[in-house]
Amino acid sequence: QVQLVESGGGLVQAGGSLRLSCAASGLTFSAYNMAWFRQAPGKEREFVAQILWDGGRTYYADSVKGRFTISRDSAKNTNYLHMRSLTAEATAVYYCTAQRWGTARYDYWGQGTQVTVSS
Repeated sequence: QVQLVESGGGLVQAGGSLRLSCAASGLTFSAYNMAWFRQAPGKEREFVAQILWDGGRTYYADSVKGRFTISRDSAKNTNYLHMRSLTAEATAVYYCTAQRWGTARYDYWGQGTQVTVSS
């Protein structure tokens, strides 16, 4: 059974930082690209960042480039989203997801972790 478990969300003041973690189990971690999406109240879920299966390339939404960093630790089957210089616009539920390399579909999703940025 595949599980993606996010942690690290919480309340932070504008300008602050948070690091989200996503622990994966039940899958071959090295065979999956990992990504983060977020969904703010009243809005659609949107892409935030992705890191490829081998950690070789990363992709970011324009709105977070230069402030968010995605990484992965294969020894821990965990990927991270380090967020800094947070603004109120970052307030959302953040979801971790796994995409088997070579495919377009995100196969597995976590339950999400709430990030709230107070201004």
